[in-house]
Formats: sequence, structure tokens, C-alpha cells
Amino acid sequence: MDVADYQRHDALGLAELMRRGEVSREEVFAAACTLIERDNPRLGAVVRTRFARARAELDAAAAAAPFAGVPTLTKDLLMAIAGEPLAFGSAALATWRPEQDSTLVARLRQAGFTLLGQTATPELGLMGITEPHAFPHPVNPWRAGHSPGGSSGGAAAAVAAGLVPLAMAGDGGGSIRIPASYCGLFGLKPSRGRVPQGPLHGEVWLGAVVEHAVTRSVRDSAALLDVINGMDAGGPYPVPREGGFLAALARPPGPLRVAVSLGEPLGRPLGTRLDPEVRLAVEAAAQTLEGLGHHVEWAEPAVDGEALANAYLTLYLGQVGADLAWMARATGVPVSRLDIEPATWAIARLGHALPVRDYELARREWNTAARAMGAFHRRFDVLVMPVAAAPAPRLGELYPPAWQQRLMALLAIPGLPGLALKAGMLKHLARDALARTPFTQLANLTGQPAMSLPLHITPQGLPVGVQVVGTMGDERRLLALAAQVEAEVQWQRHLPRGRQGG
Repeated sequence: MDVADYQRHDALGLAELMRRGEVSREEVFAAACTLIERDNPRLGAVVRTRFARARAELDAAAAAAPFAGVPTLTKDLLMAIAGEPLAFGSAALATWRPEQDSTLVARLRQAGFTLLGQTATPELGLMGITEPHAFPHPVNPWRAGHSPGGSSGGAAAAVAAGLVPLAMAGDGGGSIRIPASYCGLFGLKPSRGRVPQGPLHGEVWLGAVVEHAVTRSVRDSAALLDVINGMDAGGPYPVPREGGFLAALARPPGPLRVAVSLGEPLGRPLGTRLDPEVRLAVEAAAQTLEGLGHHVEWAEPAVDGEALANAYLTLYLGQVGADLAWMARATGVPVSRLDIEPATWAIARLGHALPVRDYELARREWNTAARAMGAFHRRFDVLVMPVAAAPAPRLGELYPPAWQQRLMALLAIPGLPGLALKAGMLKHLARDALARTPFTQLANLTGQPAMSLPLHITPQGLPVGVQVVGTMGDERRLLALAAQVEAEVQWQRHLPRGRQGG
């Protein structure tokens, strides 16, 4: 199997070829390793490889496993591989090694995947771009000089460039959907608690974070969810293991009540300006869905975008402060000596100054939003709206500039973080951090499943995803709808192939 043959197939397609004996696991393994060695120096998607260990593990997968011999990459965040580095995108954790596999990694092994390495993420997964100080910055395979997004930017770059057919990703505020949108991929964020995060973690960011993948095909995403979903021992959510996600693609979802929105309630309070290409993408999606027999109506959910942004940023501040304390315990390095980026330090210092009362009040906004969306979904089965306000930014465009980082360093002055919060710095943070991507945090705070469909390409050659949000626990209907749209527009034919990026 040469690399061109390898790149023509999704994960299930490769598994079927191996199952029929048309290619061997060794041939597929060699093609993936060749591509990573050839293209990653320019692409910057993979931060470390484990080829020797992966080769030794290759024959362990049972022949009947659904993804037996299929190569994949895990994210350098949360997804622990026993005894191997897991840096969370940070120099402070560059040598830290978890003692056991995460539940997700164990289930990937059981499903037959070959784990070839780990993909780039911003420090602690905190940004919608992937430009960590400690690691190379992945580039968007669609256009040199542009970002693949974040925090699963390395994963999206690797899949869009064809290094692997799917890569594992995580989403705490849009970190699957944003890179999927920027890189022309399918990206599903499952419902809260659907995919376990044990044993190192119970819930991450109070349950806002959910792990899954970015994929080229809908069927790969559905089949993956079949094998990784369901609670593990000691987990915080009573979500039983379920099947039928791949089987749900066999039939169209039936006529759905579809609400379409440009996300005004979410973007307006942050001063978001919608790129005309994003508007075109949403309008075209509405026309496609109407042509497929769905009832389409323009409607806005009754959510308070400013309150949601403040609630999300409040969570962000409190969690980062706790993360640094955990990093200090894990590494034995005092918090004050951790090798942390200036922007992360600034967030942590504001988090330390955040009153517990304010943190809890912000957490209660999650319920307000969830109840509003519950009422909205009594009228509509799904909500269609943008993923991001614009196509992929240029590399470096959204990272805090040097002057801003110097201002952030002033927060080390005792008492200043508290004064900054009282002076309204949270609102300034919300505008700076979320103005370009104000549409994805809603599903993280409410817990609903949401996905990015790659439905548009700009005249400049950059993809634009369209977001679809479903009701809690209703991944089957979302996946069935995605498969119906995929069959209609055949987005895979546009994906980059071969040497891209950089």
C-alpha cells in the first residue's frame, strides 16, 4: 500500500481492507509512519511519536476489533498512556509521565487502534489556536500560514493532511468543532458524560470538557463513539454504555424541525462581526436542509450571550488556578517556579483572586442556559448556527502580543488581580478571548451534543464549518443528519492530499 492508497480511505475503510486481507497491518502502519516522518516537519501537528512501541503493539489487536490495525493519534492533553510523556502543551509537564492508561486510551486499544503518537495543543488546552511556547505550531493544511485552530489543532491538521484517518480530540469550549471548521473536517462533541475521563479525572472543567475525535467521515465518528462511550468505574455520571451510533446512519433522520441562527444573541454582546463567508455557509446549509425535506425556520434561542461568556470565563479562571496547583503536586515543582506561559500565569492569578461566591454564581448560569435550550428544543429538533465568526486566522494573529503579555505580568503585583476583576477585566477577557468564537461554548455549558459540518469553502480556499446543536443525549439523530448531509454534498472530495502546509 503506497501513501496515496492509504489516504483514499477512512478508518473503517482501512479496517475493512485489512479484514479482507487485501492489505496487511504492517503495510498500513508503514504508510502512516512514512507520512508522519515526511510531512510533520512542515506540518507541526505531531509533538511526539511512539513508532517502536506501536509496532510492538500492532499484533495485539483482535482480528474482530472494529478498528484492528488502524493508526491514530491521541491529543497531548488528558489522554494518558502509561509511562509515556503527557505534557498538556506545557514545558512545565514536559517530563511528566502518568502511571496508567486513561479509560479512553484503554478503549482505543480494545477497539484495535494503533497509537502512533500525540498531537499538539495549546498550553492546558486554553486557546482556540494551537501556538504553545514549548512545541511547534501546527499549520493548516488548506493554506500555508494559517492556523488549524485549537485546542485540538494538531489533531485537525494531522487528519486534514491525511497523516491518519481520524485523531482523538477534546472540546471544553469548542476545541473539536473550531479546528474541524477551520480544517474542513467532521467534528462531533458528544453529550456531557458520554465519554469517560477516568481514572486520572472525574469531570474536567465541571463537565464542560468532552473527548471524542476529528474525522474525515461521519461513519468513523459514529463507529468510534460506539466503542468509547459509557461510564467507567468511579465516574461521576450514570451514563451506561450504549450502541447503535453507527447503525443510526442507515436511515435518514426523518423530517426535522430545524432552527437556523446567525448567533446574534451570543456574538452581539462581545462585538462579534460575522464574516460574509460564514453567513453564506449558514444560509447554504439552511437551503441544503430544506432541500432534504426538513422544516427550516430562522429562530434565535433565548439565551443571554453576555452572561454565558462571563460564566465560561469565570470557569476558565478558577480551573486554571487549580490546574497549576495540580501541576505543582504532579511534578514536585513549586507553583511559583513552574515553566508557564505569561498568558496562563495571568489567567491563574485572576483565578486566585476570584471569590468562591462569584464562581458558584457563574456556575448557576449553566442551568439558566440549559433550561432555555430545553424550552427551545420543544419547538425545534436541532439548532444550526456558525462555529466561528470567520475562517481560520493567520498564525500568530490571535496570540497575545508581547506588549499585552508584559501587561499580564503586572498581575504578579499583590492585590492587582482582585482590583482588575473589580474593574471589569472579565468582560475585557471575554471580548478578547471569545469575540471570534462566541458560538461554541453554549453546548459545553448546557452539556448538549453539537457538531461541525464542513459545508463551505471560501474563494481564498479556506473551509468554513456550520454548527448543529442537538438535544441532550441525542447523538444518534445528529449523526444520522450529518450522514444525510454528507451524502448530499460529498465533502471528502475537497480534502487536501499529500504535502501541504508550512
